[in-house]
Amino acid sequence: MHCSISLAAAALLAGAATSISAAPASNSEAEARDTARVGIAIRYRFEHVEQDNFARDANASTARLRMNYRSRSWNGWSAFGEFDAVGEVFASDFNSGGGTSPGRTAYPLVADPKGPDLNQLFVDYKGYEGWLGRIGRQRLLMDNQRFIGGVGWRQNEQTYDALSLVSTGSKHATLTYSYVAAVRRIFGDSSPVGKSDTDAHLFNLRLALNERWRLVPYYYYLDYEDLAEAASSTATLGVRVSGEFNLGAGKLALTAETARQSDVAQNPADFDASYYLLDTNWTPVERLSLGLGLESLGGSASRSDAAFRTPLATLHAFQGWADQFVATPAAGVNDRYVSLKFAAGEWDITGVFHDFVGESGGERYGQEFDVSGARKFGRHYGILLKAALFEADSPTFTDTSKVWLQLSADF
Repeated sequence: MHCSISLAAAALLAGAATSISAAPASNSEAEARDTARVGIAIRYRFEHVEQDNFARDANASTARLRMNYRSRSWNGWSAFGEFDAVGEVFASDFNSGGGTSPGRTAYPLVADPKGPDLNQLFVDYKGYEGWLGRIGRQRLLMDNQRFIGGVGWRQNEQTYDALSLVSTGSKHATLTYSYVAAVRRIFGDSSPVGKSDTDAHLFNLRLALNERWRLVPYYYYLDYEDLAEAASSTATLGVRVSGEFNLGAGKLALTAETARQSDVAQNPADFDASYYLLDTNWTPVERLSLGLGLESLGGSASRSDAAFRTPLATLHAFQGWADQFVATPAAGVNDRYVSLKFAAGEWDITGVFHDFVGESGGERYGQEFDVSGARKFGRHYGILLKAALFEADSPTFTDTSKVWLQLSADF
């Protein structure tokens, strides 16, 4: 029934892979950019939320229609436009956040507000060999999107009004620079917090040490012009190394990352905070992997304004799908996690267990178990079933459970 709902609602359009990212484009992507193409996609999602500090449960039934068009290349110039429309289908018992549903504050948050949105509109120039220039509203995805991302899980994506330059002339090094004048947030233009004016400079250098190992130094300078958002004005300097080696008949993938963040511009706080990540993933056989990791965002048990900030991250992908840590607690957070991924017929199954404690002071925040199953039907259709259960150990947090059903069609 939900499949027919999503198609009838026509609520979702093409998830094009058009983005500025820290990874170089493949040959097939480069060839596609020389031909005009149209994309259309539909995504329907039902999300149910039970949260102990709300008397009512949230039931959000939304659909997104995405349409996009890329022009043919002419003397190195091309253009791209993408339009989204999100609608509510039958169930609308949820708070979509950002002031977009003022009559529903009795429900838990499901940040999928309805309405139209110009998601992307930019011009590319490839007239100088080895370089790509892009200006306009665009998707920015840096590395794993821990610091700079598109929030692609939500129905209304986060995009950026920006100027980007990407070196494309070397297979061993890719330099990405973006100047961001504004962040178009997931709440849309009708929300008072749907846009953030910035004076931001993003630098990311991706170095291929060999066929298996990569080194990525980066520097992200975020200056929020609105005083109400000044606490997010930060400078983050870091480095990420990742790669893999053979282990028996399988492979062991390793990622290590560290960063240091400090206040800049009009930020009222005077602070320095650290970030680090250690992640391992063992694949003994095809379509089976075991993961173990620790992610740490620094803070202070004695201060409320010294925690590591990630205002532009794709947050849902980190620290549990229940979204309990979209803002870093004052004392920071250490996330110790284990994961299991395997194939069951045509289904890809993922399970993750998280244990959360304060980085400073060691307060126990809680545990979370996440599980998902996804599969494709042919080239164009997909289904995702997903659940998250967070059990709080601290009065600062609340027991929360979430369940999702998602159907997609991509053309």
